[in-house]
Amino acid sequence: MPTKLAEIVEEFAAAPRDVVLEMLLEYADVIPPLPPGVDREGMEQVPECQTSFFLRAEVNPDRTVSTIFDCPPEAPTTRAFAGILAEGLDGASAEQVLAVPDDLYQRMGLAQAISPLRVRGGTAILARLKRQVREQAG
Repeated sequence: MPTKLAEIVEEFAAAPRDVVLEMLLEYADVIPPLPPGVDREGMEQVPECQTSFFLRAEVNPDRTVSTIFDCPPEAPTTRAFAGILAEGLDGASAEQVLAVPDDLYQRMGLAQAISPLRVRGGTAILARLKRQVREQAG
């Protein structure tokens, strides 16, 4: 797992339960707006999320992964899942992204703080991101 992401996971896992949701929502603001010229066309929708959520992962020539997420501001928990990935995977290689454990959000202790349906959505975001990376990395 990339170092940045491992640090985020550790921080959440060690936090008192009553603080975890507040910490999570801080990541909702990490997601930048779509870059100019990019729209949802060419992005993959994640239907497991309760809100409209789209993503695209690109494996660059140097094998680092770039991510683009689109989620409305009215869905702060879902945006937070993406924010954690955006920050934690920044600069990560394709191999590091593929090594992220599928139960990432459970390891963070989020299953005790938010509904199983929301955790399922976050898990689906990670799964689709990893699938896109796997397909491009060969």
